[in-house]
Amino acid sequence: MLQKIREKFTGGRAIAVLLLIGIPFMFVGFNPGSGGSSSYAARVDGSDIGINQLENVYRQQLEQNPSWAQLPNEFQVQIRQRILDSLIRERLVELYLIESGHQISDQLVTDKIQSVPAFQVDGVFDKETYYSVLAQNGLDASQFEESQRRTLREDQLRRAIGATAVITPAEYRRYLNLIAEQRLVSFARFDINSAKEGIAVTDAMVATFYDDNDTMFLTSETVDIEFIEVRRDAVAVTIDISEQALQDYYLDTQSRYLQDEQRRARHILILFDDDEEAAEVMASDLLARAQAGESFAELAQEYSKDGGTAAAGGDLGALTLTQLPGELGGAIFALSEGEFDGPIRSDFGFHIVRLDEILEQGPLPLEQVRGELLTELREGQTEDAFRELERQLSDALFDYADMQAISAAVGLEVQTATGFSRSGGEPFGNNQAAIDAVFDARVIADGEVSEVIELDANRSVIFNVAQHHAAARQPLEDVRDQIVESIGTQQARSIVSDRVGQLMQALDAGELFAPAAAAAGAIASVPQLIGRQDADLDQAVSFQVFMASKPAQNAPVTGRVSNADGGVTVFSLEAVLPGRPQTIPQAERDAGKLNLAQQSGGGDYTAFVQSLYHQANIIINQDLLAVSDLLQ
Repeated sequence: MLQKIREKFTGGRAIAVLLLIGIPFMFVGFNPGSGGSSSYAARVDGSDIGINQLENVYRQQLEQNPSWAQLPNEFQVQIRQRILDSLIRERLVELYLIESGHQISDQLVTDKIQSVPAFQVDGVFDKETYYSVLAQNGLDASQFEESQRRTLREDQLRRAIGATAVITPAEYRRYLNLIAEQRLVSFARFDINSAKEGIAVTDAMVATFYDDNDTMFLTSETVDIEFIEVRRDAVAVTIDISEQALQDYYLDTQSRYLQDEQRRARHILILFDDDEEAAEVMASDLLARAQAGESFAELAQEYSKDGGTAAAGGDLGALTLTQLPGELGGAIFALSEGEFDGPIRSDFGFHIVRLDEILEQGPLPLEQVRGELLTELREGQTEDAFRELERQLSDALFDYADMQAISAAVGLEVQTATGFSRSGGEPFGNNQAAIDAVFDARVIADGEVSEVIELDANRSVIFNVAQHHAAARQPLEDVRDQIVESIGTQQARSIVSDRVGQLMQALDAGELFAPAAAAAGAIASVPQLIGRQDADLDQAVSFQVFMASKPAQNAPVTGRVSNADGGVTVFSLEAVLPGRPQTIPQAERDAGKLNLAQQSGGGDYTAFVQSLYHQANIIINQDLLAVSDLLQ
């Protein structure tokens, strides 16, 4: 069936490219009936989710969030548990779809793959590009196509469940009433800056504040450090791979690059159209003309109806038997070089073929894998050199206590940094391993050189503290302006609090809002209608106003809200006006209803998957998840 998909195809890319088009790598090779392995992360109704699958997804997440690698182990365990939970839910959906017999046609799979830009040349699907991208990522075409079938199947289930969500007219009208609701409200704002006016802060007040807050206004404890660093990237630039080393490595590893026998062939396709007999006669005539010496390529360009190969003289490229469908593949792999065959009947018409070249089974040529082998050799030699340099640095620590002597022993320079604090600093940022090493008592107090500290997988370093700058209190004159501002703000907030309390008491006693606000030192706004979507209104104020209960007749509801700048807004809610859906344009109402239904449908799908989760027999390998270095 999948061979038919490839027959319909008419025509650096790394894993990241494929991730962009949603290739579910984690499911390649998934067999829902597999089981029996003890090396599983979870077992879902007898179907195993393997350790490697969990590891691959976890590593992808670490690459996207490098800071996670510095988290304590208990947090990393939680991350793995969340990832595993997602994999379990995806597996449950897949098992449900298999059991229910839900099918996706070959044409849908074909259309999806052909629409992927990574598989196109000049906007048109290209078969050789398709196979090349898959090969570069170690993917088998049949497995990849099956993974796309699963993705389409899951998308259809999600849409089908979402489509069942129904929003009744009455429900939607209530929703519109709430969304379009307006409230008649008056505001009185107490501004913190206005309250500061007239506040006098004396020298005595400043001195008292300074003395009473002896833990404030401290400079940070910092150190000036010396360090010797082993960096993987610095080691990598020193690695040079000779041609002989590459040749030797290729010979040692060529069994990894064995390929099935490939054949280069050309074909001419004559479609059935409305007359199968005439198509066969035409194919036979073209075969005879080719056997008589006419150019096969020119005949293909003129007569072949395969739009993907006709312009190239019918060239099918180099293909294995598994990449060619049915009778056509059998015919091509039965020919000798230069021989013809046909007419060969397929689902689409009659083919005549000519075999151009047989590529024997065996290892891929060196040039085809040169880049990959060079990368492997360079990474391997870099790793060896990096670890050897770490070992030399560790050995030098036993022989020398002086940074310059250690530097001479390992051939790495002593670098310096200043102003490194307990929060970190350049060039190590907030790396906790570096902070802990520098501020270790033996290093900061006793003057010892630290042990070799692995900052991450690519950097190791030793530290020495050259100068320690203890935390110290800043002089009063240096922080006078800060103290004046703090005292003024404190007193202003106290004034605002008193004024707000005065206004709230007056309102509770039944006084009118505007005169009570004026008496408390604020100016009340005139009553105004506001909506939930008003962008000009402070969101905290809007939230509290629309959370307030509806006022009874002649009994406004009052409340207070703290503003972000330290001020306070007091409001008086006088009336609630329900929304009028009829005033909303029909197009907006229709779009809103559809959006609401989609939101409801998404919740239904989540609930559906949750029900599968509760009904399933799920075994999680908790011991495996708890191992700190499982995926390192």
